[in-house]
Amino acid sequence: MGVVAVAVVLFLIMGALAGLLGGDGGSDADDARGEGDPAAIEPLPEGHPALALARRDADDPLALGDPDAPVVMIEYSDFQCAFCAMHARGTRVELIDEYVEQGLLRIEFRNFPINGPESDAAARAAWAAGQQGRFWEFYEVAFAQDTHMDSGKYSEEGLRELAEEAGVPDVEALMVAMESEEAGEAVGRDAEEAMDLGVVSPPSFLLNGHPLRGARPVEEFRDTIDQLLEAADE
Repeated sequence: MGVVAVAVVLFLIMGALAGLLGGDGGSDADDARGEGDPAAIEPLPEGHPALALARRDADDPLALGDPDAPVVMIEYSDFQCAFCAMHARGTRVELIDEYVEQGLLRIEFRNFPINGPESDAAARAAWAAGQQGRFWEFYEVAFAQDTHMDSGKYSEEGLRELAEEAGVPDVEALMVAMESEEAGEAVGRDAEEAMDLGVVSPPSFLLNGHPLRGARPVEEFRDTIDQLLEAADE
């Protein structure tokens, strides 16, 4: 496929996705369900561009669960976001127990560092922790407590402490890796994907292409997941 053709395809895909997760970040479930009717949640048609965002890479260190799980939840988060931390400590844990461990749900994390230099440093460090197989441990340690933005939590010293607490085998290697071009490209790719979708605030989620915005109650995630699972069994 030529360069022009590729550009046209990408333009059409991004046009179809633009605004999918945009909006004011409000908490009304109606935004994701259409008129507030749970029955309005239907699987997206095969070939829909939102479905192609799930990477389903068995070797992805920033993912949890079976690559072939019937439902994939993509999470766009910032490590300086208090609502992201709320989701990480609450809803996410319940979803892992109820769905991920049963092979029904896969969670794929995307870095969306919008709150300044410490957010970017945290994203890079989290990615680097993943290269040593400790991303989710870093995630849990980073989100274990709420902190003010630009508090120094993700300063060089703070990141070393978090990496040690997360059990990263080689902290010095992490500090080098997070400054690498590869780290920048990985974080940038995730952030660009979020912006192309119209994400304006973390946390934001896609469940088989269906959007949920904010630190929503676990019941709202269950409602969407259960309906998608039921449809998958038909």
